[in-house]
Amino acid sequence: MKPIVVITTVATSDDARRLARALVERRLVACAQISQIESVYIWENKLQQEGEYRLMLKTVASRYAAVEEAIRELHPYTLPAIYALALERVHGPYADWVGEYSGG
Repeated sequence: MKPIVVITTVATSDDARRLARALVERRLVACAQISQIESVYIWENKLQQEGEYRLMLKTVASRYAAVEEAIRELHPYTLPAIYALALERVHGPYADWVGEYSGG
């Protein structure tokens, strides 16, 4: 089981909590961390700068497709950022926990 972190962003803390709880309750991710951030980006040819909430979702690589599908289903954005980072070095017992509670 290869642990990964799936990352997405949403506009409100309520959306972040709703998405985090749904993914954990569905056992697609073992843990969801929410951080308040500020994003600068181009949308519809206009420079945007606004607060967002980043979710770091801990799961295993074999669950990525299911996690992405659930995020797309639940996400309020037209074009959500959804991407994953491989975790190269992970404490063994923690990696086992992530696998157990994300359905890996």
